Amino acid sequence: MTVRTGEQVLVYHSERAKFLVTFQPGKRISTHLGEIELPETLEWGAALQSNIGKTFYVLRPSTSDVAMKVKRTTTIIYPKDAGWMMLEAGIGAGSRVLEVGTGSGSLTIMLARVVGPEGRVYSFERREEFLKNAISNVERAGLADRVEFALRDPSVDGFGVTDIEAAFVDVPEPWTLVSPVFDALMGGGAWISLSPNVEQVKATWKALKERGFVRIKAVEILEREILIREHGVRPRERMISHTGYILSARKVLPPSG
Repeated sequence: MTVRTGEQVLVYHSERAKFLVTFQPGKRISTHLGEIELPETLEWGAALQSNIGKTFYVLRPSTSDVAMKVKRTTTIIYPKDAGWMMLEAGIGAGSRVLEVGTGSGSLTIMLARVVGPEGRVYSFERREEFLKNAISNVERAGLADRVEFALRDPSVDGFGVTDIEAAFVDVPEPWTLVSPVFDALMGGGAWISLSPNVEQVKATWKALKERGFVRIKAVEILEREILIREHGVRPRERMISHTGYILSARKVLPPSG
């Protein structure tokens, strides 16, 4: 299949030499392995040669590639955490979700990919400079049509939307969002938050219990790559270890009558 003009591609030589670019015919890419000129017509999986003879391949970028390559003004949520968060929330095509703490837009991109063109991501950020950068990142990923951004503090002003399936919270004081999120969620909707410190987790857990959430659970996800060689397969010395504690919960309705 042919790559469309304006589509993002991963120009790949190795894990240490991979470049996420927007395809434009004739575009030049400067790398430490030489300069690459993109042809007028580009096929997925095609091999490209740099001007010093190094071979690169044209690959479809994974969601992780796109999310990890955003221009960062904040720390981002790693794919290892985001994947578990979205699976635990049970969201999919057509889902309507909240995101609190847009940051650099990394999670926004992952959520937008999952909910699809029929879904909606409502993303809230308090810092204007963060929001502007995040909007630019989401637009570059071609997903802005399924995201609504708001410069707003929902802990003070609420969300202004209801019947939401899941809320993803990544702010320093997640417990301040528990009541506004409860009001925005549909019955059975999911709370998902990520916090770097256990004190934050405990304060949020307490607020969730007091507000009437159930099935409250905290987990930590660790990722260790395996080094595969002809002789001596073993774990790599370094790994993506602690990035945050994930807290999940479900909204339930009070007994009727």
